[in-house]
Amino acid sequence: MTDTATQVQIIETPQEGAAVRAHRVLERMIVTLELAPSSITTEGALIERLAVGRTPVREAIQRLAWDGLLEVRPRSGLAIAPLRAADWTLVVEARRGVEAVLARSAARHASADARASLHSAAHAMSKAVEARDTIAFLEADKLLDEVIAAASDNEYAVRVAAPLQTHSRRFWYRYQADSGLAQSAEHHVGLIKAILDGNEHRAASEAHRLMAMLSQLAHQAGRR
Repeated sequence: MTDTATQVQIIETPQEGAAVRAHRVLERMIVTLELAPSSITTEGALIERLAVGRTPVREAIQRLAWDGLLEVRPRSGLAIAPLRAADWTLVVEARRGVEAVLARSAARHASADARASLHSAAHAMSKAVEARDTIAFLEADKLLDEVIAAASDNEYAVRVAAPLQTHSRRFWYRYQADSGLAQSAEHHVGLIKAILDGNEHRAASEAHRLMAMLSQLAHQAGRR
């Protein structure tokens, strides 16, 4: 991180405090490699970059460290997590079971609001594919994960899944973003339809299909 880095303005909304917003922006910067793997930055540099106070950034850093996206190194700064292609397979393997649990539970419990949000996520994903906008696709993917998490009514599964989903987006952006939008969207749409239909068995099957696709991509990345 240099002093000439572009400043990112964090704007609080009634729904999100500064710490939540800071976390979202920093997470996106790590996922999209704007904060490069294995690079070193500092709390002060991130405060300047995000134009917010020390406390929100410190809280965001603590969450990111807990999720394994960075490491706090006393007296030497913040180390962004490395990105090793072989680790993507491990992430996908860890996601398999919990994603099926979330999908099944979402199909069972999805409210009218959640169903509307699922439609919004599907629309956002389709628009991103049409525009070939990788960043927009990642945002739609994160929205979908959050909607399914809320609909599932299983906070324990959500706590396991959320950091793994973030790591997986980071790997996907690094190794598949240029060619995988349409394929990924197709699998996500299948999952969304199953949840909207309230079909628990099919929702779990679609989650397994999505993980199988990611597993194949991860193995391919590991052989490069």
